[in-house]
Amino acid sequence: MEILTHAVNDTRIAEITSGSILIHSPEEGLDLLGNIYYQGFDKMIIHERCITPDFFDLKNGIAGELLQKFSNYRMPLAIVGDFSRHVSNSIKDFIRESNQRKQVIFVESVEDAIRIFFGK
Repeated sequence: MEILTHAVNDTRIAEITSGSILIHSPEEGLDLLGNIYYQGFDKMIIHERCITPDFFDLKNGIAGELLQKFSNYRMPLAIVGDFSRHVSNSIKDFIRESNQRKQVIFVESVEDAIRIFFGK
């Protein structure tokens, strides 16, 4: 796992990258959130490839539980990836609703995440 730092004004954003899956469960997501928080980051960006593919099967509840943890701890999260291959209407609706709330967003690039986080 590598943590890249993006700083805009006094806000620190952690970009999490890895060649392997880092989050298999909501508990692992909470551990990562805590790690990032205690390192002084204000927001987090993680790449889709770092999250279990099961996240995108809404029936198992992983996505909802993980996103709830980020909302509860008020850690804005951007998930970067190509979500067009997810064809289920329920996941498309989930992504659209999340993007409207802006606590957890699904975007195509790190640049998009930073732009949305700062309203530019």
